[in-house]
Amino acid sequence: MTLPPSWAARIKAQLGEIDAADMRRERHAAYDACGPSRRIAGQDYLSFASNDYLGLAGDARIADALANAAKHYGVGSGASHLLGGYTAAHQALEERLADWVGQPRALLFSTGYQANLAVITALAGKEDLVLEDRLNHASLIDAARLSGARFRRYLHRDPHSLARRLGKADAEQVLVATDSVFSMDGDLAPMAELQAVAAEHGALFVVDDAHGLGVLGPQGAGAAAAAGVKPDVLVATLGKAVGTFGAFVAGPEDVIELLVQRARSWIYTTAPPPALAAASLVAVEIARFEKSRRERLEALIRRFREGAATLPFELLPSTTPIQPLVLRSSERALAVSAALRERGIWAPAVRPPTVPADSARLRITLTAAHDGDDIDRLLDALRAIG
Repeated sequence: MTLPPSWAARIKAQLGEIDAADMRRERHAAYDACGPSRRIAGQDYLSFASNDYLGLAGDARIADALANAAKHYGVGSGASHLLGGYTAAHQALEERLADWVGQPRALLFSTGYQANLAVITALAGKEDLVLEDRLNHASLIDAARLSGARFRRYLHRDPHSLARRLGKADAEQVLVATDSVFSMDGDLAPMAELQAVAAEHGALFVVDDAHGLGVLGPQGAGAAAAAGVKPDVLVATLGKAVGTFGAFVAGPEDVIELLVQRARSWIYTTAPPPALAAASLVAVEIARFEKSRRERLEALIRRFREGAATLPFELLPSTTPIQPLVLRSSERALAVSAALRERGIWAPAVRPPTVPADSARLRITLTAAHDGDDIDRLLDALRAIG
């Protein structure tokens, strides 16, 4: 099919700009289950590019639960939640998730992106103000823009900046949203301080705990729980530490009921496969109660940071499984990533616009499925490249 000439020229020019800035992204097909060892594009690698923080994505118990549930429910849900796609498997998972994070009710979504869109677009409108951390995930930023509300950002992890914004707010209602663990830097939001500031000004406090759930807090209940914070609304995903797929929103009964009635990204889409919900129920139990996985992950993080402190790279101050090595230029980040690949290590470069300009990096992610030898091999390779 031939595009209209003006459109073809415009698209080609945009791709040329991406190439000129070393910003073209590429997909590389993997041929095996998610884990520390991956076969990608015909080669075997030791991978440090997964958000499977507890090493559950390839767990046989979860795979068996998925297969058994598929025999009962089939593969697809067949409809949206409100038109017959909602099953007992979805209901059981929602109840277990709400119990895990200590909220009255939870609502299951297909993706974290949809969940964040639902929360902000359903709760905030054109007379309102949405305030967000300047490094929030793209889904939170897009949701604020789509809500029609006025949208402002406060300085990264800065309660005083938030307080100044709130002090100047002239809106019917204000919603404050933050990531708990920032996905590209691995640092933590000061949630207790942010919540106190939001409460002082009567603002609704929303936390996206995507990278905290399963990893931090008592029974892995998340970064908010670790900080002793119960947000007004909590969003988290199942596709990271829980090892499956999907997301959920947890909060008061009325908030969740309003999402059921008004959240377009939940109403107007097919419900997730019920077999996947059944598998996620098993994964949640493992993530919640197998404490040894979190303990092993914590030990590996300490081992990596102790070794990386001696490397000629800028290591950001993260205590989470996300360990960024900032290389500044996209060209340098691509070169170091390629040098690691030559040594059988998979650690793709992350470049703008995913991260701010002049902060291209390797986003090293550690999982409980790695071992000490894996960490040492990575450190030795980085030392040789450096």
